[in-house]
Amino acid sequence: MESVLVLIAAPGSGAINANITEMLRDFGAGMPRWLETSEALEVADFAARPQFTEAIAALPVDANVVPAENRRKRLLIADMDSTMIEQECIDELGVMAGIGEHIKAITARAMRGELDFEGALTERVKLLKGLPASIIDQILRERISFMAGGRALIATMKAHGAYTALVSGGFTPFTAKVAAALGFDENQANELITADGVLTGEVGRPILGQQAKLEALQRISARLGIATGDALAVGDGANDLAMLGAAGMGVALHAKPQVQAQARYRVNHGDLTALLYLQGYRKAEFVR
Repeated sequence: MESVLVLIAAPGSGAINANITEMLRDFGAGMPRWLETSEALEVADFAARPQFTEAIAALPVDANVVPAENRRKRLLIADMDSTMIEQECIDELGVMAGIGEHIKAITARAMRGELDFEGALTERVKLLKGLPASIIDQILRERISFMAGGRALIATMKAHGAYTALVSGGFTPFTAKVAAALGFDENQANELITADGVLTGEVGRPILGQQAKLEALQRISARLGIATGDALAVGDGANDLAMLGAAGMGVALHAKPQVQAQARYRVNHGDLTALLYLQGYRKAEFVR
């Protein structure tokens, strides 16, 4: 199958310059197609690609080889924490409860795949017992920020007929607000149990973990009448791996080492608009 090499520079770096295009020629590549000057280009895959990508490894440039066919996906299924937003919501809850560092340490181990996701989530939620439920709205107002490029990613894919779903191992009070703000068609996450206005320290069952994310991809694809190969999935943690592996384009975004090692596509320098470039969109086609 014909494939293309896509180069995406860190936003504002201008790292894809004349030196890069000259190197492409020197390594026997064909004429590149610019997706945005100095920011992103694609070129038909060529025999010396591994040597070329090794030569530019120190630059703030992501290099991915994608199939030329069926690039523009009909479903976007995205993780939330550290993917569509810059934070981990349970860590922010921990900060407000005065145990932020302890919870952050557990989260980091779980996202690296060192701990069972369900057990780690249950343990952390238990530590939040007694926290006022109203603190969630305060966190959303004061502590949550969106990952750069997210709105353009969703708006552009939807403008071209794609369906978008936010599927998180976090909590529904957060996903509902984030999904609405960014324009997702639906969202799915875990339920934080509350009673008398405070968190009980319990999470609703079944817990949405790695298998549930995979099943969400399969279920939504079936409902839309498309194959999972027509989906783009993005995430950063170990609980995203099954979903990333099953999607036609599974992208590890600024991901943990284990996730990067297993994902077919990796974005370490670009923002979420890199997912549009991977699909062959030019910047002039982005919907802002």
